[in-house]
Amino acid sequence: MNKTELIAAVAEKAELSKKDAEKAIKAFTDVVSEELVNGGKIQLVGFGTFEVAERGEREGRNPKTGETMMISASRTPKFKAGKALKDMVNA
Repeated sequence: MNKTELIAAVAEKAELSKKDAEKAIKAFTDVVSEELVNGGKIQLVGFGTFEVAERGEREGRNPKTGETMMISASRTPKFKAGKALKDMVNA
């Protein structure tokens, strides 16, 4: 499912216009993004948790040359599914 299909599905499910559904999805993604940029965490009980994972500096290899190189530390967004979502997917 791509973004356009998601907007159409949300509009139908929530009985909204596609324009309102698009605004709602945009607002949701903006809020989640801003919270993660600020180092926060968003927990939706039964659905899952959005948070930031810290990756330390590590040694890697250039796949083209095989040369050893250092990969700098970074932060990456992470989603952990909640129990209810896992149960639904596995049912």
